[in-house]
Amino acid sequence: MNFVSVRIITSDVARLVDFYERATGVAADWATEDFAELRGASATLAIGSTRTVPLFSPGSARPADNHSVILEFLVDDVDGVYKNLTGFVTDFVNEPTTLPWGNRSLLFRDPDGNLVNFFTPVTPAAIEKFGR
Repeated sequence: MNFVSVRIITSDVARLVDFYERATGVAADWATEDFAELRGASATLAIGSTRTVPLFSPGSARPADNHSVILEFLVDDVDGVYKNLTGFVTDFVNEPTTLPWGNRSLLFRDPDGNLVNFFTPVTPAAIEKFGR
């Protein structure tokens, strides 16, 4: 099995795609006005409209209702990214902080309230783990 993507369901695909394009620097590939993907080297962030939910099962997903998942992105310099996002991101949960497991982490919320973590490994063990 290969993990390939995470999909966010939203009521405003264009707004959320614009946010993630600006935050990550990755351009989205649009399939339709209801679905776009931001493809990274190891996984894809898919963003789908609430109009796509009935294709799977009506009512199976609700937008802006995530309280347990954190989307994580490995970045080269989390402190530099924080400076670039200041003034654009409106809901920082914390400033860059070095965590006990060796990552320097920046936690914020996207426009739908989903938690996003940008992190940089900083200890030898964390650096080795992520092959940096």
